[in-house]
Amino acid sequence: MNFAELDTYLLSKNGATFDYPFDKTVRVYRVADKMFALTADEEPLSINLKCYPIYALELRSLYDSVKGGYHMNKKHWNTVRLGGDVDDALLKELIDHSYELVYGKLTKKQKESLGQ
Repeated sequence: MNFAELDTYLLSKNGATFDYPFDKTVRVYRVADKMFALTADEEPLSINLKCYPIYALELRSLYDSVKGGYHMNKKHWNTVRLGGDVDDALLKELIDHSYELVYGKLTKKQKESLGQ
């Protein structure tokens, strides 16, 4: 998966937006102002994704391309290097998982504003 494909998939999530709060290269994807992914259009391409803590540890033990979240709380975030041993199908599952963790914590009012 390249950056354009990754960006398209991330923005396909209900209510997903992005901004650059840290610098001109790190793109932060949000739902209702809550981060669910961070990436940059630079090589090597990687993405930070929120993850359930026990699952995060399991993924790190199974895949060389999954590490503790770079500059993030490593208990709740993983960094996935693209082009490694995580295929596109699993990457999409991990993006979905991250989005669902964040979306699930939104208030009823926030979800209603997103049309849910």
